[in-house]
Amino acid sequence: MATTKNYRDFLLEQMNLLENIVCRPMMGEYLLYYNNVLFGGIYDDRLLVKIVEKNKKYAMQESIPYAGAKPMYLIEDVDNKELLRDIILDTCKDLPIKK
Repeated sequence: MATTKNYRDFLLEQMNLLENIVCRPMMGEYLLYYNNVLFGGIYDDRLLVKIVEKNKKYAMQESIPYAGAKPMYLIEDVDNKELLRDIILDTCKDLPIKK
């Protein structure tokens, strides 16, 4: 099941506390970047972020985005804009900038 455009638009609105969020389509799903850092994606109407040391404190559930992929963290409370911002910022601190 691919992610719906309505859900993508909803999540982008929820992340509006951060400037420079870029959403790129990929095979029916979406990759998410913050300041040129690939931090996660939207898969099957779920917001997932990469697992890094700095975001372990949020005790999120691991989830597989698609068959054969590495586990990622599932952000369940997508209605909390402040929490979303904090998770994204902490995740990006441990990831490289896209060149």
